[in-house]
Amino acid sequence: MRRGEIQSLKWRQIDFLGRTVTVGASKTESGQGRVIPLNDRALTTLQVWATNFGARQHEHYVFPSEHYGLAGDNCTPHVKTVDLKRPTREIKTAWTSAKRAAKVECRFHDLRHTACTRLLERGTPLPVVAAIFGWSAGTAAKMAKRYGHIGTNARRVAVASLDGSSIPTETPQNPHEESAANTPTS
Repeated sequence: MRRGEIQSLKWRQIDFLGRTVTVGASKTESGQGRVIPLNDRALTTLQVWATNFGARQHEHYVFPSEHYGLAGDNCTPHVKTVDLKRPTREIKTAWTSAKRAAKVECRFHDLRHTACTRLLERGTPLPVVAAIFGWSAGTAAKMAKRYGHIGTNARRVAVASLDGSSIPTETPQNPHEESAANTPTS
């Protein structure tokens, strides 16, 4: 998801039982209303995050606006107020802390590029990637080229599949189907 889509996410858009997120406002028309399946890690993270908001309602933001203050003689920062009806606007500090902890240097949007690359390298069909990312059919190939940074190893595996040894041969479910299909009819 794009940063803005994440920041404006409301609890009503998350279906924990169906394991999906439905995107609300989006940069593109084809991005709005798309349903994105949640993998195990994303689902668990959202379930744990939800425990922080026991009184949450469908119209509350998943990532609400927070105001900080200083407490005690040592001026320890703490969350002073949380406004569940307003989305968080600035994530720069949290993003900088997360990058420092992970020992990586990248832009938030680079995460979208990485996800696209991994999906494409693992053989996810382009129309499926386009649906997840909210790309229209007319721009899917262009966007995949821009976002997908396919590595040498993935290209090597693709070319090796031409050898034939790694291409599975199809066998009919019913052995009689093949012989019946090859039998001439009168």
